Amino acid sequence: MALTSDFSMSASGLYTKTADLETPSAELSWRRTVHLDSGTGAGKADLRFTDTRTLAASATEDLDLAGSLLDAFGAALTFVRVKGIFISAAAANTNNVVIGAAAANPWIGLLNATGTITLRPGASVSATSGVADATCMAVTAGTGDLLKVANSAAGTSVTYDIVIVGASA
Repeated sequence: MALTSDFSMSASGLYTKTADLETPSAELSWRRTVHLDSGTGAGKADLRFTDTRTLAASATEDLDLAGSLLDAFGAALTFVRVKGIFISAAAANTNNVVIGAAAANPWIGLLNATGTITLRPGASVSATSGVADATCMAVTAGTGDLLKVANSAAGTSVTYDIVIVGASA
């Protein structure tokens, strides 16, 4: 099975200010891209996990990056390296989605052992490794492979989308 992946981040905008005889402006067009071919070395990936998930009010889950996630064809995924991760909280959420700080065996590749990112409703976060990076965001099966996702409060459930692209070696 082959996998090719393309990641991109971009920001654009036009900043203007009114002056007496002119309208000065500053235009931004910024973009970074990463293309990965199929495989396991630098600049390559062979695993992909995608899902839309829902957590009950005040619930948490630990996503096991080394063994319990399934790909689109039902095969178990064991990430050794994460090349890109993308998480987006649904705009209709009332509560926040909190990523990181698993109580045991936390995956430290993105946020270290205790760091978290709070995604307010509609917010997204992404992180990618560079195409020349052979180490990337390492996963250690059994001791450093759990990515915690939590609903920040009681009362309502939260929904989020997640995409993880990585390598099995």
